[in-house]
Amino acid sequence: MKISLFNETSEDVKEIEKLLKKIFKNISEKKTMQIILVTQESIHEMNKTYRNIDKPTDVLSFPNDEPKEKSLGDIFISIEQARIQAKDYEHSFEREIGFLAVHGFLHLLGYDHHTPEEEEIMIYEQERILKAANLERSKP
Repeated sequence: MKISLFNETSEDVKEIEKLLKKIFKNISEKKTMQIILVTQESIHEMNKTYRNIDKPTDVLSFPNDEPKEKSLGDIFISIEQARIQAKDYEHSFEREIGFLAVHGFLHLLGYDHHTPEEEEIMIYEQERILKAANLERSKP
């Protein structure tokens, strides 16, 4: 699968780009997607505007609703929130960025987690993709 990475932060994201290419290289999807790395302030504003939630979040996905488009859509990830969550969940920053990217990707494909059944399926798919990229969840 082809991804395009855009960096709207002042951070060096070369390692993140390598990581994302590694995660998505074996996904057989003909459409592309865009991953945009943003600041905490930017994702806060987006969350407020598009979800009416006045606080930062980790990832937002915007599917492309045009069926003939070559892109699945856009995924916005807060690098700062990923760092906070990696520390909170006691795993690596790479695991958290990978998780957020895969989570966003699955939303673009139509997966969701509103019900326990949907959540179970989505978690299974996330872990399957992350395991293939050697980004399994740490065992306590």
